[in-house]
Amino acid sequence: MDPSRIRQVKPRTEGWNQRKDAEGRPLLQFASPKRGKPPVHLADLTPEERVAKVKELGLPGFRAKQLEKHYFEHRTRDPERMTDLPKEGRAELVAGMLPDLLTEVRRLTTDGGDTIKFLWKLHDGALVESVLMRYPGRITLCVSSQAGCGMNCPFCATGQNGLTRNMSAAEIVDQVVRANEVIEAGELGGKRDDDHSAERVSNIVFMGMGEPLANYKRVMQAVRTMVDKKNGLGMSARGITVSTVGLAPAIRKLTDEDLPVTFALSLHAPDDELRDEMIPVNDRWKVDEVLDAARGYYEKTGRRVSIEYALIKDMNDHPWRADMLADKLLARGKGWVHVNPIPLNPTPGSVWDASTPAAQREFVRILNDRGIPTTIRDTRGKEIDGACGQLVVTEEDERAAVSA
Repeated sequence: MDPSRIRQVKPRTEGWNQRKDAEGRPLLQFASPKRGKPPVHLADLTPEERVAKVKELGLPGFRAKQLEKHYFEHRTRDPERMTDLPKEGRAELVAGMLPDLLTEVRRLTTDGGDTIKFLWKLHDGALVESVLMRYPGRITLCVSSQAGCGMNCPFCATGQNGLTRNMSAAEIVDQVVRANEVIEAGELGGKRDDDHSAERVSNIVFMGMGEPLANYKRVMQAVRTMVDKKNGLGMSARGITVSTVGLAPAIRKLTDEDLPVTFALSLHAPDDELRDEMIPVNDRWKVDEVLDAARGYYEKTGRRVSIEYALIKDMNDHPWRADMLADKLLARGKGWVHVNPIPLNPTPGSVWDASTPAAQREFVRILNDRGIPTTIRDTRGKEIDGACGQLVVTEEDERAAVSA
């Protein structure tokens, strides 16, 4: 069928005004607004810096290792539980090395208790969300890397309020530690009578609030702490997914990090004409450059790249776009990529909708028939606005945070 005769819905904002520059282009925020920095936390420091900080506080350096064990392994920040530390000065040491970073404002639960969305207040009142999900054989945490987002994509709720600030490495890591506390307490679904003390988050997806590669340094520091088996959380790098809307220079930088994380590219359109409107950063780095960078990641790491594609009715779900996507991916070789179409998760009052089941099946069929592994992604938390693209701080959240 002639593509020009197929209904084409154009991207536009829903109930909010997209911020634009003097030339009328969507405004992109890469630099974090200047705000008071969060207190320095053990997870902000390298192992060597932790030892030095403990010595500055007047204690032997080996106390740093004990604090690491309590925080990362025992999942506690309570000085009273750290009985291997000297009682005199213990509270001051813990306050200096493990300051409170996240205050839980609210949690919402769905999927029979297997999905929890947390609203956290940071030290300066900024609000972020994370989503904890139990699946058969794994527990996944969707973490935020920024308060808000500066990428200004019109179909994503998170970007509506712009970028409040970058999160620190410790604020990112603390989401994992706090989630592990909840799991250990038996508060994440599962069988009620099971012992959950040995369970913890096994998979991390940087798909919460923010563009991870726009907060590159702190995200990488957080990832290194997550995978550090001696002085960190000891997670598998292969269980960590770092996503981006397409910051090509940062993708190339990630390629050289020697960290075999899973890399996910939120593409959403194979043609620059549509992607320019859906993903404003495409104005700087076009589809071909971003796909070349993604292919480079595969070549260097051997890790298959995930292509994330939100299927939106009559906007980007046309069969000819599935063919164009296949053409572009196959032009860069076979076996290097997996496509994850995600039916759009509409936000409250949304004027857009997910593709019809028939359109979803046809899109997937075309890619699979072309030899590109493609699987519709199961999304959790839609009922509590906790699914992909739905994380946003509302006026209700802000009111709740005032009393937290």
